Amino acid sequence: MSFQFLLVVHILPLWFLVFALFLPRIALLLLWLDSPLKPFRLHGFVPLVFAIFLPRILVLYLIYLDQGISLWFLIHLVAALMVWTGSSRYSSRRRRHRDRY
Repeated sequence: MSFQFLLVVHILPLWFLVFALFLPRIALLLLWLDSPLKPFRLHGFVPLVFAIFLPRILVLYLIYLDQGISLWFLIHLVAALMVWTGSSRYSSRRRRHRDRY
């Protein structure tokens, strides 16, 4: 049994996969303007709401639809977990600082 990780790019361009790691909202906007999202059939308000409030989840969903659970999916999942844990630590530290005064 061997495992093989490949940097596979199908429909999503490589620039989107790299750029979405750092600025997912802007990457989603540029991808929408570039319009290769037609194969994903993202219509209605739900993708718009996710793009505004939870863009990393939408990026993970797009990668999963395009490639399945691949190396890019795992990289974006780790980045999302790092962002979410870092932001929760910042808000709890800020709350403790505010309660002292």
